[in-house]
Amino acid sequence: MKRAIFFCFSLILILSNIPLSASAYSYGDPNEEKVAEVYKEMQLKLDENPPNFTAAKSLFGTVKEEIDMHMGTEPGEVIMKSLDDEDKEATIENMEKLLVLNIARRLESIEKNFEEFDNSKKLLAKGFATYQALSPKVEAQNAEVDQQIKADFDAALEALGNPGLFGVGKKPSDIETFKEKKEAILDSLQKEFNLASLEVGHFAESATEQEGTGKKDWTDLSNFRNWIPIIIIIGVIAAVVAIGIKRRRA
Repeated sequence: MKRAIFFCFSLILILSNIPLSASAYSYGDPNEEKVAEVYKEMQLKLDENPPNFTAAKSLFGTVKEEIDMHMGTEPGEVIMKSLDDEDKEATIENMEKLLVLNIARRLESIEKNFEEFDNSKKLLAKGFATYQALSPKVEAQNAEVDQQIKADFDAALEALGNPGLFGVGKKPSDIETFKEKKEAILDSLQKEFNLASLEVGHFAESATEQEGTGKKDWTDLSNFRNWIPIIIIIGVIAAVVAIGIKRRRA
């Protein structure tokens, strides 16, 4: 019996090291958007004195293939030309426009597959991560617009609803509210960054796309896999108690 109790507590100790949060409705562990991270690193290289265009070009090369695949070749070609021309201002401006297009494709993908909650939530987090890279510039130009865009992202997240788990924590989704907030976000970004259109070459991505971030979203309790450690703990405890009672009666 003592060995069983020791085993039980050891198992609980091991499983308790798995990051499991009680928060079931948040952006969770913030998903990074690769193109936004590359943009921030390129900015640092271009801010060097003199600007390090070689390093910036190398960084952009790490995402160009993906950009070509999802947005057509035009955006990548324009950015590569500004890098070849060693035009810092044009490079940053074109990268910012690229990020706006990236947010647009994320939001469009969500709308097309709105009922796929898990993927929609991840794509919205990526869209928001992309906006965070643009936020300092928007805030510097118009702080109210920056706050409104962030509020619209929050409202879009709420509009996704939550399927809950076994009905617990269930919240209905609201696609009309999502569409409204999506349009508000994109209209604001289109004006702030002077884009004539948010159309891109094509939207190859579907909302079912699984992008490897190297991180697991343990905060989403609507995902049955996140309940497995809890179920194992309860099962082991129940088994130990049952065995103990049986031995006492024997």
